[in-house]
Amino acid sequence: MAVGDTIFTYFNGKWEKGNTPIMGAADHGTWLGTLIFDGARKFNGVAPDLDSHCERANESAVAMGLKPTLTTAAMVEIALEGLAHYAADESVYIRPMYWSKESGPSVVGGDPESTEFCMCLENVPMPDTDASMTLGTTRFCRPMLSMQLVNAKAACLYPHNARMLREVNANGFKNAIVCDALGNVAETATSNLMMVRDGEILTPAPNGTFLNGITRKRFTKLLRDEGKVVSETTLSLDDFRNADEIFATGNIAKITPVTRIEDRYLQAGPVARMCRELYWDWAASS
Repeated sequence: MAVGDTIFTYFNGKWEKGNTPIMGAADHGTWLGTLIFDGARKFNGVAPDLDSHCERANESAVAMGLKPTLTTAAMVEIALEGLAHYAADESVYIRPMYWSKESGPSVVGGDPESTEFCMCLENVPMPDTDASMTLGTTRFCRPMLSMQLVNAKAACLYPHNARMLREVNANGFKNAIVCDALGNVAETATSNLMMVRDGEILTPAPNGTFLNGITRKRFTKLLRDEGKVVSETTLSLDDFRNADEIFATGNIAKITPVTRIEDRYLQAGPVARMCRELYWDWAASS
């Protein structure tokens, strides 16, 4: 990401300060994009769901055709070792990565035996509690599994998301509300989505076109533990256009209320505030 001013990189068994060069020009991951990553967060002295993010990194590696070289527990241990370089109250983005160094027999495919690992830490502040998001529609859609590697947190997916963002940013919106190939809402260009209608919390059902986010699953569990109804279902753009409340969930900000969708303005609502309180309380006690 290289947006923080204090970066630590773990590679070849040791931590170094700075944005350490880790890939060569001829590495398969550089040339043909066989690279996956995941992102966890440390804030307020805790790193919630760190193990789940590390576990998903291994799952993404397998989906990419790589060979994970670390267990989840070993990856967590490396992350905690690296976090000791930061102040206890500093917010840090934790990014484990795998990529293929060499080509396999087909050249286009990487050699799983050449899988490399690194972890990058950056100090990235948590967004302000009053941060919000505006959403515009995009002509681009989320691909299906038959089209792209949507069952992995693959770096090669993000240029597609970036052009969604460029399109809506040019129209004055912060993020894109993105549909799948059938025209049903999937997520934003960078995060999962939830909405509220007549007191019911609704979220697009995971259908193989987007990752069922770790933070999304955490919010869903916390809400259900509070006795709230959270329905995973098929939702249209009109469902979101007519929602009482909309908010995004994701690792970087955890929860972000939507205050505008196209030409309709909304307020940050009570469910989003409740979700924030539930998550921060859970994180502090986890």
